[in-house]
Amino acid sequence: MSEPTKQEAIKPEENNTAAADVTKYKTAAEIVNNVLKKLISLTVEGAKIYDLCVEGDKLIEQGTGAVYNKPVKGVKVSKGIAFPTCVSVNNTVAHFSPLASDPSAQQTLAKGDVVKLHLGAHIDGFAAVSAETVVVGATPAEPVRGRKADVIQAAWTAAEAAMRLVKVGNKNWQVTDAVAKVAAAFDCKPVEGMLSCQQSQNVIDGKKRIILNPSEAQKREFETVTFAENEVWGIDILISSGEDGKARLEESRTTIYQKESTVTYQLKMKTSRAVFSEVQKKAGAFPFNIRSLEDEKRARLGLQEAVQHNLVKPYEVIFTPAGTYVAAFHFTIALLPGGPAMITLPPVWYKPELVKSEKQLEDPELKELLTKPLRESKKSKKKAKTDGEEAKAEA
Repeated sequence: MSEPTKQEAIKPEENNTAAADVTKYKTAAEIVNNVLKKLISLTVEGAKIYDLCVEGDKLIEQGTGAVYNKPVKGVKVSKGIAFPTCVSVNNTVAHFSPLASDPSAQQTLAKGDVVKLHLGAHIDGFAAVSAETVVVGATPAEPVRGRKADVIQAAWTAAEAAMRLVKVGNKNWQVTDAVAKVAAAFDCKPVEGMLSCQQSQNVIDGKKRIILNPSEAQKREFETVTFAENEVWGIDILISSGEDGKARLEESRTTIYQKESTVTYQLKMKTSRAVFSEVQKKAGAFPFNIRSLEDEKRARLGLQEAVQHNLVKPYEVIFTPAGTYVAAFHFTIALLPGGPAMITLPPVWYKPELVKSEKQLEDPELKELLTKPLRESKKSKKKAKTDGEEAKAEA
């Protein structure tokens, strides 16, 4: 099992569209990493999921509130939560972040729970989003084993493969296929239809996308895209220990929503207009939790009309079948002229000595891929070029 990848340094001379804003991306990523460290220390037996979510959001606000406080050309730099803190346990796939009034707010963590922590911060609209999986109470002396270990190791190995395939000139389907192959080696499946998206300023769900475990209909309709220089991507790897990776809605209230930037509609209800105005002011283009709005009851009522007319989209809480587990890793990566560079930091919790699966990856191509650095060194690029020229000369 490979160690978490070391970050590739981003050199100041990479002065281009993406690199010009890399400092803001990296600052957001450091805040996210610090919040994850704190949350992981609190992810213990008996901890309330609600408390972890509230603490995560509070720490993101504190972290972003401490930086970039000087106006630029007289304009205040926007910053804050890019994705509200979610704590999704066992077969809950994602987006679980209850309100105090929800019955599930009382839910606590138990030893052995597979916990996915997911959150994001932004500086001036440049967002770093991260997710990782933790098992409550696991230690090197008492590591994770069995299906929990299979699904976590599959997810991390798939994330490592994806990091190396999101590179200029490659296509989205290469990532889809590699993630499926890795999952299969651990007798697991990617969660059906999960998306990873290109990012830009104030956008975490761009039009260029990668899909995991698509249905036949999704395969036919999904657009093939090529990764290009200066793009930034948020890669979401979600793996299930279930047979088919299918997930469904259950009795769990949606609490996270996002304004749809491409849709315009004149809301009829006064409450809807007031809530939508508050959303625009507080969250802008980023997802938000109803918890962050002034009046929870009014917010739920006001959002109904906005959701109905697609002005706001819900991040629904979905589940794989009972008795299965879902593991997740999310990272943000920039495709700079010097090569790919990780924006977010390596996982805080995950270490080979904590997760002991009896299964392993056998595919020779993927095993070789995992030995490669994210960036080719200048020497190896030069050698490849020389070898190519010599081959042409011989031909």
